[in-house]
Amino acid sequence: MNTKNRSLNASVAQGKVMNRWLIAIMGTLLQVCLGTVYAWSFFQKPIMAEFGWNNAQVMWIFSLAICFLGLSAAWGGINLAKIGPTKLAMAGGVLYGLGYLLAALAMQQKSLVLFYLAFGVIGGCGLGLGYVTPVATSAKWFPDKKGFITGMVVMGFGLGALFMSKVLAPILMKSFDGNLVTVFGCIGITMLILATAAGSFMRNPPKGYVPAGYTPPATSAAAQAAGDATTAKDCVVSLPFITVWLFFFANICAGIMFIGMQSPMLQDLLKVGEKYANLDPAAAKVALAGAGATLIAISSLFNGVGRFFWGGLSDKIGRVKTFRIILASQIFVFAALTQVTNPWLFGILVCYVLLCYGGGFGTAPSTVLTIFGARLMPVVYGILLTAWSTAGIVGPQIAAMIKDKFPAHAPLYTFVTGAIVLTCGFALTFLVNDKPFHKKSL
Repeated sequence: MNTKNRSLNASVAQGKVMNRWLIAIMGTLLQVCLGTVYAWSFFQKPIMAEFGWNNAQVMWIFSLAICFLGLSAAWGGINLAKIGPTKLAMAGGVLYGLGYLLAALAMQQKSLVLFYLAFGVIGGCGLGLGYVTPVATSAKWFPDKKGFITGMVVMGFGLGALFMSKVLAPILMKSFDGNLVTVFGCIGITMLILATAAGSFMRNPPKGYVPAGYTPPATSAAAQAAGDATTAKDCVVSLPFITVWLFFFANICAGIMFIGMQSPMLQDLLKVGEKYANLDPAAAKVALAGAGATLIAISSLFNGVGRFFWGGLSDKIGRVKTFRIILASQIFVFAALTQVTNPWLFGILVCYVLLCYGGGFGTAPSTVLTIFGARLMPVVYGILLTAWSTAGIVGPQIAAMIKDKFPAHAPLYTFVTGAIVLTCGFALTFLVNDKPFHKKSL
């Protein structure tokens, strides 16, 4: 009987090992759908031109979406075990699609407040519920590839802007002659179908699941007892968590300035060039918008690859050390950006910033797993994403405010601010290491 049971368990385990890749792939697809929010700068200028709203007003739509992403991700992480990954992921897809549909109604009614509620609050909640679920779920299936698999899944979020800015949005804008109401309505339907379908594949592994060929690291009885006694509250009020939260926030805040404003910044640089200055206004507008969309697409590719690259690298050199490299290297890039006037060099440096921006998200889940353990990962990681909420308000609003109040010096002031934030984040990384946190070990 024991031999029979062992044979049956081995067969089931092998099936689960195969299924875990399907779950990771569908989790990545869900992230691609949700990551389309990062193409917001594609719509920034068209919305401003159509409705007469300024940079800060329109940017608040994006800021609110990121804010509620983090808040709802925290709630989702806390309630993931109770609700289950399937329901939570599907709810995220439904709410995100609904956010676009209601945003279309808001534009039809020319209501900025309704736009904030629709895309910012409802769509943002969908983003958070959908984002945290595949990351936490995939991590449970891949204890043997923590940084690699979480980097792969969140890579999808970074690639979402590529899909939106170079495929979906241009096709819809051309098909409907730039009618933003219809475009947003079609995007909403697309998200409802794709994101909800991908979310339906999210499943937890069976209790006690161990991948074939993987041997869990040995843990002493005392360390195991200390880990079991540690609660999520113990983690989130600890110095390691607060430190990780702060330098994670610093990386997001600096990078998200570009995500919301990279297209307008590039267009402003290109306007002074001979190629665009000699075009008639209508042709120049189209050409500049195309150049901005291209930068969004290319930088989003770096955003996605960065999540995968840095997450995998952290498996080899350590989580905190990876964050140090990400933050320190960007300080020099931001300093260089203060002197850059060439659009091509600007684009290259922005791509590196987005590579590191994505790297923070690719490394954060495995950092939580390493320091706080798999048992508390959904809750602790969900709460960590409130750093995203905060940075989603602070970063874009700083960029938009500077753009509105100091248009002549906007790039310089923005880059200096980013360099200062990154320097603070880098300094904080020396207050923590990869040592597992247990309440009793303090």
